[in-house]
Amino acid sequence: MLISDRTRQRGTVAIIAAIALPILIGFAGLALDGGRLYVHKTELQNAADACALAASRELTCDPAAGACANSYLINAENAGLTVAGRNFIDFQGTAVGSAQLTAADITFSTTFAPASSYLSRAAGASPASKYVKCTPHQSGILPWFMEVLGFGGQTVNASAVATLLAAEINCAIPIGMCKLPSAPASAPFTGLTIGQWVTSKLSQSSTGAFDWIDFTPPGGGASELADLFRGTGACSVPKPPAVVGEQGNIASLNTAWNTRFGLYKGSDSITTATPDYTGYAYTITSWPSKFNAYSGSNGAIPNFQTARNQHQPWQGNVAAGTSINLGGVTQSTQPQLTTYGADRRLVTAPVVDCTSFGGGGGGNTTVLGYACVLMLAPMDKDNDEVFLEYRGKSTDVNSPCATSGAVGGPLAEGPLVPALVQ
Repeated sequence: MLISDRTRQRGTVAIIAAIALPILIGFAGLALDGGRLYVHKTELQNAADACALAASRELTCDPAAGACANSYLINAENAGLTVAGRNFIDFQGTAVGSAQLTAADITFSTTFAPASSYLSRAAGASPASKYVKCTPHQSGILPWFMEVLGFGGQTVNASAVATLLAAEINCAIPIGMCKLPSAPASAPFTGLTIGQWVTSKLSQSSTGAFDWIDFTPPGGGASELADLFRGTGACSVPKPPAVVGEQGNIASLNTAWNTRFGLYKGSDSITTATPDYTGYAYTITSWPSKFNAYSGSNGAIPNFQTARNQHQPWQGNVAAGTSINLGGVTQSTQPQLTTYGADRRLVTAPVVDCTSFGGGGGGNTTVLGYACVLMLAPMDKDNDEVFLEYRGKSTDVNSPCATSGAVGGPLAEGPLVPALVQ
């Protein structure tokens, strides 16, 4: 009996399907599982970038001022973990946590060098490090299709390196630090010494004095300036030379100023206006030399770096030599400064020619440059004599000041801001 062609071909489709099915699954796996891994990689990269930028903001120790404390690395770790935790993975379904990033995954180096030179804090990284690398990871990602072909859980990694670089634009507090009368406008830092204290009272002397500054004349006013002290300062401030307004003595700015020392009044609180890591104050009483409270020595009195590392709160009127009216004032405690504190007293301030102020009143002046200064003590009244400590140009490579802003090019002259370098 002759067998028909149809009978002889019976089962061929099943064989072809059996051969093609793994291939089809493989292509589907490459497209869908590969795409899923790519999404994970992108999400982890966002967390890595955010971690590195936040951590680099804390690497502000100046080795020339003395040995750098481990607290700089601790603060960098905490900042990196906190900001990375605000990112999500797995198609934005799960927050980045300890399964993806730990302190051991945040490493540091004093130079931009090969990955092998980066060490975690626990492994002995230098507190004087200027580069930070964050390496989040996600393991156990089970494929949707490729598991059929024997592929198990997959691991995805991401990394980013950041440091502090000169900015094109920046944020600054609304205080104008006066250049010395003998300093030319073309070299406004002439004659100033790092560690020198400068006073706020123009009525006593224009030498080293400062006064309120309005970056947006003729608008602004007290509420705008107060918000700048509670927040990050005035951002996108003009490059030198630029004309700015002078506000004179303005009511209620002392309340906003004092939030950076952990002292709160009215509607301000530690959750709405971030304090510094320390509220410890430096005045003629607590630091008679009036020089280098940042890293100097004065017997048993801790300098700013020590107080910062220990999160010491404001020591009170008697010990500090201040006269703060404590009615309705909430004072931050050491645990609160440890939890909520940030780098808030080392700030960027514009340098101006205060002789144009004429001892107060309205009028404008010209920003000649930007300085890194230390806010030394809280204020009682808006017309108090308040001191700042000059810590050099904000553009110095080892400046202890870092701010926010856009990274500039090779010739940028702005203060240091976090920047991704890898």
